[in-house]
Amino acid sequence: MTKILALIPARGGSKGIPRKNIRNFAGYPLIAWSIAAAKQSNLVTRIIVSTDDDEIAAVAREWGAETPFIRPAELAQDKTTDLPVFEHALKWLEDVEAYRPEIIVQLRPTSPIRPAGMVDSAVQTLLDHPDADCVRGVVSAGQNPFKMWRFAGDEKPLTPLLTVEGIAEPYNAPRQILPPVYWQTGHIDAIRIATISEKKSLTGDVIYPLVIDPKYTVDIDNLSDWAKYEAVIYSGLEVVSPGKARRTMPEIVKMIICDFDGVVTDNLVLTDENGKETVSASRSDSMHIKTLREKGVEVMILSSEPNPVVKARAKKMGVEAIHGVGMQDKGRVMREVLEQKKVRAEDVIYIGNDLNDLPCFEIAGWSVAVADAYPEVIRAADCVLTKPGGRGAVRELCEMVLKRIENRE
Repeated sequence: MTKILALIPARGGSKGIPRKNIRNFAGYPLIAWSIAAAKQSNLVTRIIVSTDDDEIAAVAREWGAETPFIRPAELAQDKTTDLPVFEHALKWLEDVEAYRPEIIVQLRPTSPIRPAGMVDSAVQTLLDHPDADCVRGVVSAGQNPFKMWRFAGDEKPLTPLLTVEGIAEPYNAPRQILPPVYWQTGHIDAIRIATISEKKSLTGDVIYPLVIDPKYTVDIDNLSDWAKYEAVIYSGLEVVSPGKARRTMPEIVKMIICDFDGVVTDNLVLTDENGKETVSASRSDSMHIKTLREKGVEVMILSSEPNPVVKARAKKMGVEAIHGVGMQDKGRVMREVLEQKKVRAEDVIYIGNDLNDLPCFEIAGWSVAVADAYPEVIRAADCVLTKPGGRGAVRELCEMVLKRIENRE
């Protein structure tokens, strides 16, 4: 069997997003997504994370990678290039374990959104082309370099970045007649070991492409990128995930069942000196209830909270409520409600925020978490909203369902 090593570089000193490699991305540590891509492969025979950080190493092991060595600090600086990191890993493995792979696959943690089969496609392309030094993931470029310019200063003329044989002024030409260009992503590189050891390069001279659908193009540099690409995950795009595959919204939605505390409310409670409790909710969450009912979608509340405030708020929203349900009984009660109402579970959306909602997630055709849900709930959810509980989360979900209905009509 060909020895194929997946190597995931993950240093601890990130400046743009501190501790980014172990920060939760769509419910899982960022590094877990690259480990999952390697674990999903049928061709990769070993997975190693190269890091200078003990905490990153511990998380990597938790998610299924090896960390047989700690990378030296001098190879984990802001300006450290990839080649010496790979040379160090290969030398350590050969010197200490007498292990020498034939192919090494680089999976950068900052490009976590990968389609199934990407790793094996890259490796197979390398195996199928003996002349290849490397296979690199690329996507069609969003900006055309033939329309770019070299800048020498405010008081000096621009000069074209590139020329095209047969086209006098490519910067004035229609994009359609210019040569197609591709941009390299950070998703994957499959590299022959000889390329590193003999050519002292991570690419060599003969580089074959693995063309990737642009919808998977991700490179996380800052926190705004983080939120944007989490939304891509939650949109239902099919990706290799550290956890279970996320389902898409049912084609037909018959019912939305909402938890109360932390979904209809913001999960805070105010208590006066007499023990009377008050909660905070968003009026906007009631906005689309009537329209949904007219479209054949029932909305109801299912809550463990015994306080009569649940009934009072439900009445104000114009929805049915069942409350005071035992913490361990929500799943059972939900099944009874669906049976009584003759609604199929696969046509139901459940929205929750805490651990006692997980049994309902398993029953519903689509499980939804509010933005500030408990981490385990976010991991289990098919969709995570952008709004927190009690601050427009229910309205956001209702608008998503109405949009699905409008598209169907």
